[in-house]
Amino acid sequence: MSEQLQETKISSEPIFSGKMIHLRVDTVSLPNGKTTTREIVLHPGAVAILALPSVDDVLLVTQYRYATGQISIELPAGKLEPNENPDLAAKRELQEETGYTTSDIRPIFQFFSSPGFSDERMYLYLARNLTEGTQNLDEDEFLDCFRATREEVRTMIAKGKISDAKTLVGLLWWLQQ
Repeated sequence: MSEQLQETKISSEPIFSGKMIHLRVDTVSLPNGKTTTREIVLHPGAVAILALPSVDDVLLVTQYRYATGQISIELPAGKLEPNENPDLAAKRELQEETGYTTSDIRPIFQFFSSPGFSDERMYLYLARNLTEGTQNLDEDEFLDCFRATREEVRTMIAKGKISDAKTLVGLLWWLQQ
């Protein structure tokens, strides 16, 4: 990393600690010698699964997202439990949210969801050779799972019906394959 760009933490103050996220405010020294603050959301990380029941179909879920006040179309996904292996979390979330299982699941890549203020690392997985089963949703989780073709996905993206970043990343990667 270029030292000309690096910021150095001077101090850190915890602000909030919740079930899923923690918030802190860091005072940092900037490359020009000045100081400022950075508000940081700490997140345990999450997985998203590009689950393909066939070469030209993908599994998607719809769920209400309270923060946006909207129903969202997304890839099956979920947060990591403390110290959980992302590979195991991907298999768990696939089964919980869609009912499908597989042994043919592999990481595609990982990315930060919003690095300007959060350390959340998203692990994107590809799952194939799926076996249909029964959803096993958490008691506070309400979602519907459905299949969409490549053409349906293209249309949903073009019409702005899919606005979730992790889902767009995964689907745009799939559409390029």
